[in-house]
Amino acid sequence: MRYRPISPSSLVTELTARIDALDQRRIAVAVDGADTAAGTAELADALAGPLRLLGRPAVRVPARGFLRPASLRFEHGRQNPDARYSDWLDLGGLRREVLDPLAGGGTGEVLPALWDPGRDRATRLPRVPVPERGVVLVDGEFLLGAGLAFDLVVHLWLSPPALRRRVPEESAWALPAYARYEEEVGPGTLADVVVRVDDPRHPAVYEPGA
Repeated sequence: MRYRPISPSSLVTELTARIDALDQRRIAVAVDGADTAAGTAELADALAGPLRLLGRPAVRVPARGFLRPASLRFEHGRQNPDARYSDWLDLGGLRREVLDPLAGGGTGEVLPALWDPGRDRATRLPRVPVPERGVVLVDGEFLLGAGLAFDLVVHLWLSPPALRRRVPEESAWALPAYARYEEEVGPGTLADVVVRVDDPRHPAVYEPGA
């Protein structure tokens, strides 16, 4: 297995070019990885500006805005790794409010967030129109293997030792959920681009077949 070292800025440039090479219609791009440890939000944020400069309007949609209500997420306790893996994300809401509107015949209007987990109530945000050639950037964890119709998926991979180091101590209980995702889904085999981010200052892109 070979990884090609790349600078963070060059990674953004490379991914921007790959996204821009996709169909000119509205598209959805996922940046998948272990919550804050992998830096999914930071990469998705970094892609938005360069895409806009290329005439590809970018809309940010954090998957965290599609968590299920606390009564459902924490039904089996606040620190249950199996629940975090399978029950926290509202897959139906993300599909209905973000991905389906981008498909052929869809409205082209997406909801940037459905639920505010901090206040545990609906956001009541207005829908955002996505122009032609627009790109919706969704970041979050466990986005693969659930049948979500993304046009491109970037998976930010951490080796197990790096993951243990990078996950905050108060969230270490979630490590079995990430191990289960790796074992059952194998996100590295499903993503279009895999980037190793053991050290976010020195990422490396997986080179298949090398």
